[in-house]
Amino acid sequence: MTSAQPTPQRPPLQSLDEALPQLLAALAPLGLSESVPTQDSLGRVLAADVVSGLDVPPADNSAMDGYAVRVADLDGAEAVLPVSQRLPAGAVGVVLPPGTAARIFTGAQVPAGANAVAIQEQCEALPDLSGQSLGSVRIKGEVQAGQCIRRRGEDVQQGVVVLRAGMRMTAAAMGLAASVGAARLQVARPLRVALFSTGDELAMPGEALRPGAIYNSNRFTLRGLLQGLGCEVMDLGLVPDRLDATRAALREAAASADLILSSGGVSVGEEDHLRPAVQMEGELRQWQLAIKPGKPFAFGSVRRESGPAAWFMGLPGNPVASLVTFVLLVRPAILRLLGAPTQAPRAYALRADFDWLKADRRREFLRARLNDAGGLELFFNQGSGVLTSTVWGDGLVDVPPGQAIASGQLVRFLPFAELCA
Repeated sequence: MTSAQPTPQRPPLQSLDEALPQLLAALAPLGLSESVPTQDSLGRVLAADVVSGLDVPPADNSAMDGYAVRVADLDGAEAVLPVSQRLPAGAVGVVLPPGTAARIFTGAQVPAGANAVAIQEQCEALPDLSGQSLGSVRIKGEVQAGQCIRRRGEDVQQGVVVLRAGMRMTAAAMGLAASVGAARLQVARPLRVALFSTGDELAMPGEALRPGAIYNSNRFTLRGLLQGLGCEVMDLGLVPDRLDATRAALREAAASADLILSSGGVSVGEEDHLRPAVQMEGELRQWQLAIKPGKPFAFGSVRRESGPAAWFMGLPGNPVASLVTFVLLVRPAILRLLGAPTQAPRAYALRADFDWLKADRRREFLRARLNDAGGLELFFNQGSGVLTSTVWGDGLVDVPPGQAIASGQLVRFLPFAELCA
């Protein structure tokens, strides 16, 4: 009698803490850059430092509307001084004659000789009724030397690095670059990402939904996440559940993409062809993670006729699992390829206003939102296909493997505002 062959043991699931560093270690910044107008740089990754060529502000200027004075000319709690000049913003005055004041407006350069600005609320204008002069001003109360003067270079000094290579440009950073006169910035070339979905059950919105079909939400979610990172998306649409079609899609994508991103087809069913297709067309480095949702995840590369291989990342087909694996793994990979920092997302210790008694052997990411009491509440259905939970929620509760949660306990919360930024 022939003994039964033992069932091959599957390799253990890899933890996220193991998988992410390995993934990032395999990648290197592409090092490709382009020059863009500063006004068009929002969200782009700087490829070179921005160094200030001037002091900001370039000269001492007034922080308030009022009168520029020499403190030594003020005697006691009240003084009356003739007004010798009027200085709106953008004007450059002459040296302030001793014993006089200069009418000055916010942002105007402080005239040489003045060492304080008395704000107009403590001043009374005394016009010259003859119209022969600018009149006088009565200054009430104490005026300190340096009062209401913004000093030259107090914000930025000439020669300092104001923005570091690798940072993603924000609206504030655009303003800072403009303030030092940077009209154009050297930024990383947008990552070219080929996106496709697998699954014969998928239909596109606008099409009639045939029996057994569902609309393809991942195509839209992933496209939006990629566009939020400034990627150039090449949408290859739906790929039939056939090995030959999957291999052809990989070859087409690798021809021009830096990264190939797919959803669906990365499980172990008979209709899941991505694993063998990637192995035939390139190399598969990682497969399946100990996280929930998001277990079916693949990382590897696909050969092309010339040049380096295109990177490949395969995400689960379930909508929530696809989104979660993107923010946890794909986003840091894209930032790495662009040359940006890839530090772990910031987690906040917040109070759980819920019980989660179903401890899982995998690390779980639960959709939750902040309530008015400052605690977290869970969406009622944590299924990996319930996309509603990601719109309702403010972020993910990071639950370690094998851990239950009791109401009142502090938990790690990862806001979508940072995960998807």
